[in-house]
Amino acid sequence: MDAFYASVEQRDNADLRGKPIAVGGSRQRGVVAAASYEARQFGVRSAMASSIAIRKCPDLIFVKPRFDVYKAVSEQIRAIFAEYTHLIEPLSLDEAYLDVTHNLVDNPSATLIAQAIKARIKAVTGLTASAGVSYNKFLAKLASDYRKPDGLFVIKPTQGKAFVEQLKVGQFHGVGRVTAARMNQLGIFTGLDLRQQREAFLVQHFGKAGHHYYSIAQAIDHRPVMPDRERKSIGSETTFEQDLTDEAELREALLPLQESVWAYCEKTDVLGRTVTLKVKYADFQQITRSRTVLSLIRDPAYFKQISFDLLTSLIPAPKGIRLLGVSLSSLQSVSLDKGGQLALDL
Repeated sequence: MDAFYASVEQRDNADLRGKPIAVGGSRQRGVVAAASYEARQFGVRSAMASSIAIRKCPDLIFVKPRFDVYKAVSEQIRAIFAEYTHLIEPLSLDEAYLDVTHNLVDNPSATLIAQAIKARIKAVTGLTASAGVSYNKFLAKLASDYRKPDGLFVIKPTQGKAFVEQLKVGQFHGVGRVTAARMNQLGIFTGLDLRQQREAFLVQHFGKAGHHYYSIAQAIDHRPVMPDRERKSIGSETTFEQDLTDEAELREALLPLQESVWAYCEKTDVLGRTVTLKVKYADFQQITRSRTVLSLIRDPAYFKQISFDLLTSLIPAPKGIRLLGVSLSSLQSVSLDKGGQLALDL
């Protein structure tokens, strides 16, 4: 979807249309969750601190997020996908991979299916989507970003290598700023530069990810679309209006995050063994602390105690804390036995 959260807000409020808006934190604190295309022209981006965003765009309008609305629209879009294929791998509320090799509308053209899906989304939701069509996930993702907004771009099998070689490595999905900088230090600036490296060289410098980088430089990606992809972690976090340093205030702030995570566990019958505390300081330095136990954490009080202990290990805080988060990972599915106790679903 194109600027999903911001586009929903502009759809539902005519006064916001054509104006630079940011969905997320306040002007003073918080983080931009989404920016309209009008705001992006000023350099405003998602995950940017609100204070930086307002400096870039003084007329920026901040809008409080309505996640219940975004989720409802996402479900509408997901239902449209399901009219065309059962092979749907969601990445987030506004993005998914679809495998239409064998589809439900008996159409041999992935491009025509993408056009039809875009038109259905527009008709049902009033929103625009961009689609990338190709023969593997890596190229399809690149293509989906290539002609935004309201774009449709196709990379055919005969075009894959040539398309990849002319891109900067920082444009590759899965290559972040830090990795791109490391590649640049090694003289790797484009897809062509990456393709000319030996696989052993890439593994030496980037570990197991080096195998993946070697493959995508050749426009090769054998990952299937995984409709039943398991969730790796459950987490919740919040950004404070004012930096916190007091332990009592931080413990109080952590409580609703713990309850949110545990409520999801109960709703989905999933438990985990690893608790991770995330802290972002006032200067945006970010650290995490984790603890893994031998068996699944079945008691919410135990989960809370572990996360409180992780917090205590960081007190006294060396500087103000602007963000706090807690997550549970090493997940396994569970079920309720007849006695009402959680039992491992073997």
